[in-house]
Amino acid sequence: MTTAEQLRHALPEPVAERVRHLSDGAAVGGFVLAWLRTAQRAHDNPALDAALLAADALDVPVFVYHALSERYPHASDRHHRFILEGARDLQAQLRDRGLGTAFHLERPGHRGPHLRTLAERAALVVTEDLPVPPLTTWTTRLRDTCSTPVWAVDTACIVPMRLSPSGVERAYAFRQRFAETRAARVRCGWIDQPVRRPGFVPDDLPFAPVELGEADLPELIAACEIDHTVGPVTDTPGGTRAGYERWAHFRDHKLPRYARDRNSPTRDGVSRMSAYLHYGMVSPFRLAADAQTRGGAGAAKWLDELLIWREAAHAWCGAQRDLHRLDVLPQWAQETLAHHAADPRPALPSWETLVRGRTGDALWDACQQSLLRHGELHNNLRMTWGKQLLRWTRDPEHARTVLVELNHRYALDGRDPSSYGGLYWCLGLMDRPFHPERPITGTVRARDTAEHAQRVPLGRYSAHVRRPLRDPPPRVAVVGAGISGLTCARVLRDHGVPVTLFDKSRGPSGRMSTRRADGGLQFDHGAQFFTARDPAFARHVDSWVHDGHAAVWQGRFGRLGEDGFRPEPPPRPRYVGTPRMSALGRHLAAEVPVSLGVRIAAVERRGRTWCLRDADGGTHGDFDRIVLAVPAAQAVPLLQVAPTLAASVATAEMVPCLALMLQFDQPPELPWDGVRVDGGPLAWIAHDSSKPGRASPGCFVAHTRPSAARALLERPVEDSAGELTRAFQAVTGVRHAPSHAVAHRWRYARPALTRVSGPRCRYDRDLGLGVCGDWLVGARVEGAWLSGAAMAGRLLGTL
Repeated sequence: MTTAEQLRHALPEPVAERVRHLSDGAAVGGFVLAWLRTAQRAHDNPALDAALLAADALDVPVFVYHALSERYPHASDRHHRFILEGARDLQAQLRDRGLGTAFHLERPGHRGPHLRTLAERAALVVTEDLPVPPLTTWTTRLRDTCSTPVWAVDTACIVPMRLSPSGVERAYAFRQRFAETRAARVRCGWIDQPVRRPGFVPDDLPFAPVELGEADLPELIAACEIDHTVGPVTDTPGGTRAGYERWAHFRDHKLPRYARDRNSPTRDGVSRMSAYLHYGMVSPFRLAADAQTRGGAGAAKWLDELLIWREAAHAWCGAQRDLHRLDVLPQWAQETLAHHAADPRPALPSWETLVRGRTGDALWDACQQSLLRHGELHNNLRMTWGKQLLRWTRDPEHARTVLVELNHRYALDGRDPSSYGGLYWCLGLMDRPFHPERPITGTVRARDTAEHAQRVPLGRYSAHVRRPLRDPPPRVAVVGAGISGLTCARVLRDHGVPVTLFDKSRGPSGRMSTRRADGGLQFDHGAQFFTARDPAFARHVDSWVHDGHAAVWQGRFGRLGEDGFRPEPPPRPRYVGTPRMSALGRHLAAEVPVSLGVRIAAVERRGRTWCLRDADGGTHGDFDRIVLAVPAAQAVPLLQVAPTLAASVATAEMVPCLALMLQFDQPPELPWDGVRVDGGPLAWIAHDSSKPGRASPGCFVAHTRPSAARALLERPVEDSAGELTRAFQAVTGVRHAPSHAVAHRWRYARPALTRVSGPRCRYDRDLGLGVCGDWLVGARVEGAWLSGAAMAGRLLGTL
């Protein structure tokens, strides 16, 4: 019986030196499983060739499994789109080469341990060896949970990482150590193994494979539960074909000038190949041979970046046990950063301020917006951008975390060993101490943004960064300035898409509004608080708290029934806007053009564009895309031009609510700040004045349950106020009369369901017309935010 170790020893040396034998055992399954992740190419692929050689020795076929999870760190529309475009090319190439393959996309209704199921039936699992999380974790988990032997194969480096098991400390040492080995391998290139058996796909796949050549990628991505606020990069499409087209243009027109132009971010003198190399959509063997053949100073310098700095970072990552720790840095760097960890920082911008490039530092903000909009950052600027974060974060560990977060979330080459090498260089990796010692950075090499800005034509660079994703960019109208519409509009605007918001109210916020009254009174008469479960939403909430737009409501919560008050601490923090709930809406609307007091009555088609008609007969347009971010019942009349979409929206059920606003000159002393009420017309009562930042004493807000609201819905709200006040007094025991008592009717207060399954937004791509709102996700502020984000992602995906 053949073992995996015996198979490895039988491999030819160019392949064997790249194989890391993770587990041994008898190779007895019916096929060799090639699990591809970061070598998305059917040529010059050592992992694929190792699988073919093993399969030939075992006399079994190769099956290529490729999948995309929702659960990888920083999963977003951007990374998903780039990977799926690459997977589409890969699927076609594999079939052209005669190999059987199937692609699985994880999404609601399509989840399960499919890799483990296939691995248990295979004789051997062969995958790529890229030493970064989460790939290393996933590979180890597969090895530990199945009995099938596993190989990891270096597909990314000319000089295999296994030849440098202890890693490298300085790039020059790596250059010298492997000079002859490197030259020999560049000359040899890579020779593909022949495919000797017919293409094979198991008859009983545990998943429904996706035919990517026929699939609507934006629709598939919209179905995935990932971060939809990070849109695709339209000027960097994924795939082998796009990668080699970009390389050919660089090779033929820019490579000769690379040594001279590479450090100027406005000369467009770099190859911009890092994302394609990260996902293995192009072959480093082919690129190295191409550049070597061209020769010259430009090619020599580019090869130094590809073969020395890039591969030194791979070798260094391969020698680390945990990349997310400061102790991976040289000892001198750890010591100097620790010594200055408590030094005062000039500013501590929030996560959202950093992400959106709103720090006020012109060069840094332009760098961040290059990442945000285009998924890339010129390497010379990335060093200055990264080092500045040491000055804007609490301590070195926080700086490391933010560096990784911003780069990996937005850069298409994020999570690559080269990324880790470049980011950690900002903290001292592969560098030496620089004297004199400075505050905050110590002896870590400093790069000041103000000094760097003097060497960059900032106006030209900023214009380049702010170039639209499509020329001309689509004009978008969003009807409804609640949280869903505001979120959609802000995400689109951050990606450079012109947006105009329309709302019938006097201010943005929708059902997160605040009612003001004489005497300085204010009441949060809509949403009472919000929680954060989804990680993407939680990041923004943390920033809102940091910047003072929101705060945790540290109230006394529970239930109020016949037996009195029963404390029930909430399972997670409850947040409110500060100094009023509507502050969040105003924050989100700060940079978006908003037309308030405009009730849109009709959506009309004018040739290829849209026009909005308001209730007074005025028109607004022309727009290329329309988003209706209003309650479902209000969206249906505006969807007469899209009857299919209207029919699907009409099925959503919204429930009404009446809000009672009370103020007592002598505030009652009650043992609670927010209670859910058992029985009677009232469902919730809040001591509104107990919320952080509230200046009006003695204010209370009560909400009715839906049945009571339906009974009172068509009655004058003045009459309802008196009846509900008496209900408030009966349940709370408060006997004296309020000095202020007003009711407000919310006809479409919230979705009937706490959680709604299905897509988070709905969009007719042919018409360019979409709808979003909490009624598509569930009765929470978070649901509205997620739906608006999904709608923005859907639009960005069609550019």
